[in-house]
Amino acid sequence: MPRTPAQSGTTGLLVAGLLYAGPEAAWSHYTAAEQLGLIKPDDGRPVHVATPEHRQIASRPGLVIHRDRHWADRLARAVPPRRTAAHAVLDVVGGSRTLDQAAAVVAEACQSGRVTAADLLAALDVRTRLRHRRELRPIIADVAAGSHSLLELRYLQDVERRHGLPVGERQRAVDDEYTDVYYEGLSVELDGRLHLVPQQQWRDLDRDNRATLRGEATLRYGWFDITSRPCAAAVQVLAGIRRRKPATKAHACSPSCPVR
Repeated sequence: MPRTPAQSGTTGLLVAGLLYAGPEAAWSHYTAAEQLGLIKPDDGRPVHVATPEHRQIASRPGLVIHRDRHWADRLARAVPPRRTAAHAVLDVVGGSRTLDQAAAVVAEACQSGRVTAADLLAALDVRTRLRHRRELRPIIADVAAGSHSLLELRYLQDVERRHGLPVGERQRAVDDEYTDVYYEGLSVELDGRLHLVPQQQWRDLDRDNRATLRGEATLRYGWFDITSRPCAAAVQVLAGIRRRKPATKAHACSPSCPVR
């Protein structure tokens, strides 16, 4: 089943994968997740199709066949046939090399609004041999509590929890927007992208300015700040919280940690 970049991801190629794999085939993994709107599409990915375990079908260029003894239990009621949203997400998670990659998939899928944390936990109960399974439960719970991206999850784990900071309010609605993390009088904004577009830079500045007019301070962090120097971020956040609540306690995460 040869493919070219121009053909990748087209409906014709997706349907051709199902036809090649036979009448019991269903979209799975990345293909099902993309078609369900759970993750962003990527034309560079092959078509993923699941079949019953007893079927012997060879993969072809641009087509990956997954044999699954639980094939029927994981099907959605949809045409063309595909995995349920929860099982499609867990398919992708199971193929993720790192826990960070798995967490990013869970966060993106839940933020789409097309699958819930409860759906994922129910599916996880029957996926006893899934990679990252043990670590996924608290991650899914954190996503359900309002952490909408991998960066927000890393902030929660590496900055807030590791240093014993107060639990911030996630996704607070204000001025027709949402604050990533809010402490009394302090907003923490997290963005893993580099904004080179003037409009986005202006929106960030405008949001910070409106926070100032409300009497709130804003701390803004990117991916490097949270992943490479979380202790320094914790020092700043703690200082911001203590402006309103001087007695707020925190602790160092290591002998060299500057949090006091």
